[in-house]
Amino acid sequence: MSEKTEKIVYISTNGGENPEKATLPFVLANAALAMDVEAVVALQGPAVTLAKGDCLKHVFAAGLPPLHELVESFLEQGGVLMVCVPCIKERQIDQADLIEGAVPMAAAKLTAEILSANATLVY
Repeated sequence: MSEKTEKIVYISTNGGENPEKATLPFVLANAALAMDVEAVVALQGPAVTLAKGDCLKHVFAAGLPPLHELVESFLEQGGVLMVCVPCIKERQIDQADLIEGAVPMAAAKLTAEILSANATLVY
């Protein structure tokens, strides 16, 4: 795989309550990685629940691959999954309960990722 020269950040604010919007950022992020574009998915607000334990295995959007498969592929391809620390604290989710590969972050880290990206999309 060639060195990635472009970068895109997807900010997801939807959890299992909206399976389609929760899944679409990972569909796009996997496509970006396949195109040798660096991809970051940041979970904020209700989306942080997706990074807790096996929650991903219960989210299915009609016509799209299962979310847990998309996230596994995303992480295996080198995607970065960031999870908002204030958001998990608000929902009483301990960092130790996050899925393997999830990176806890706060505002400054996400802002740095956005500033270094060629594009940012919010779902």
